[in-house]
Amino acid sequence: MNDRHLLKGLFLIGIALAFGLGAMRYPMGSLGRAGPGLFPFLVSSVLFLLGAAMIVRSRLQERKAMYFNVKNIAVILGSLAGFALLSEYINMIVGIVFLVFCATIAGTSYSITRNIKVAIGLVAIAVAFQKLLGLQLPLY
Repeated sequence: MNDRHLLKGLFLIGIALAFGLGAMRYPMGSLGRAGPGLFPFLVSSVLFLLGAAMIVRSRLQERKAMYFNVKNIAVILGSLAGFALLSEYINMIVGIVFLVFCATIAGTSYSITRNIKVAIGLVAIAVAFQKLLGLQLPLY
């Protein structure tokens, strides 16, 4: 079984089941007064539906081989680890900029101007989460 779309769908369904079943341990509440388990359950339900759609699509399309690029996986994992370390020991803005510039090395094209725009957008979202939602993010 080396069908890329089928494996992606099964992987998404596995993740959705893991988080959805975990979310069911918390009270759901209602849409008017959501409990702590409602949001993760809804997100995992959407993820489950996406995985099911990918499995159906895999049956209708020709099979494509699944391949792993170990270098790109290492770059992404390294950029995530760097983000976590820089956010913990320096600040989250430095971590976000590092994550954006490092993770795009794994892509097919590298654009400094695009990276700057993405980093500015992500920092703006983080600032909005901190100021508007009151999340305690170590931004500065």
